[in-house]
Formats: sequence, structure tokens, C-alpha cells
Amino acid sequence: MSAPYRNIACLVARDEAFESVIAEGTRLFLFGAERLDIVHVAPEPLWLTMGPYGPLPSPQRLYREAQEWLRVKAAPIVGARPIILSGHAPVAAREYAESAGVDLIVAAAHRGRVKRAMLGSFASAIAYSAPCPVLLVHPPPVEDDTPDVDESPETAIV
Repeated sequence: MSAPYRNIACLVARDEAFESVIAEGTRLFLFGAERLDIVHVAPEPLWLTMGPYGPLPSPQRLYREAQEWLRVKAAPIVGARPIILSGHAPVAAREYAESAGVDLIVAAAHRGRVKRAMLGSFASAIAYSAPCPVLLVHPPPVEDDTPDVDESPETAIV
């Protein structure tokens, strides 16, 4: 039986979902895929959050730091290629998938409602615009001793 996907791209960020995305991409790669790309879009300076007189990090420095982080993270994954991109993350990832002939994208779906409303959803943008199937994975649940507001007995609506 041949591998279900030849070229797999794991779209990763520097967050808690990294390991989940890599684990799923690697699992599928072991079915006999030809290529596993670990793809990260380097962050751009957040001009609007820095203010007119705040210090802006150098885009070149951000790119180099992201490149080094990805190189270190991808090194232990046998057969994986680290790919660093720049630009608006959903657009850069879609364009890479198109040009590289990616058969499957593995990405994380984990942001909460507030972040999604303020920043948009990377996972949603990829799922709707990708040139190939997209597998969205969730990070493992975070252990937290504090109850969610919705789960607190004091806030229950009866």
C-alpha cells in the first residue's frame, strides 16, 4: 500500500501546539511519505502595538531568530526539512503549499474566541484557502486548577 500523502507540511508556531502538530505530521510521514516540511512563518514587528516612539525589533533579527529556532526544533526529526517563510502567515503558508506541491497541511487549531476575534484565525484561513487537504490538531489540554467561568456553580443559569 502506498502512502496516503507524498508531501506533508507541518505549519508550526512557537506555542504549546508545536508538539501536537509535529507528532501528527511525523506519524503520517512514517506511512511512507516522500517529504516532511516543518514550516514556520517568521513574525513581523507589530507596528501598531509599539506606539510611535516605542522600540521596534529589527525584521531581520526576528527572521534570524525564527530561523535558528526552527533549525533547532526540526533537527531531531529524521527526514524533516525546516522551511522558514516571511509575510502574512496564512498567505505565505498557502503560497508555499501551492509552489511546493504539498499534499497535506497539518496545523494547529487552538486559539480562544477573544484571540480569534481580535487577530483572525490562522487555522480558519488555511482550512478555507489551502490548495490541498488540511488536518487541524489540538494541543493537549492545559492542566489548570482554576474553574472556567461557565463551569462555576455560582454562575450557572437554572
